[in-house]
Amino acid sequence: MPFINIRITREGATPEQKAELIRGATELLVRVLNKNPATTFVVIDEVETDNWGVSGQSVTALRRAAAAAAASSGGKA
Repeated sequence: MPFINIRITREGATPEQKAELIRGATELLVRVLNKNPATTFVVIDEVETDNWGVSGQSVTALRRAAAAAAASSGGKA
């Protein structure tokens, strides 16, 4: 009974995109591991960018800095 947990930042993934992730992850386990799709569970957790960090900073802060850098270079990041 496989359990797949997908974590993404909460930035507007559509219901259609989430359905495609669920379908694709399920199909991958069926194809690669011969798992039964009826007993394959997929959960998508959406995390606020303030609660997701990389390189010692939140994604919110990193994106804010990237936007400021792009603005100061005339949009050429």
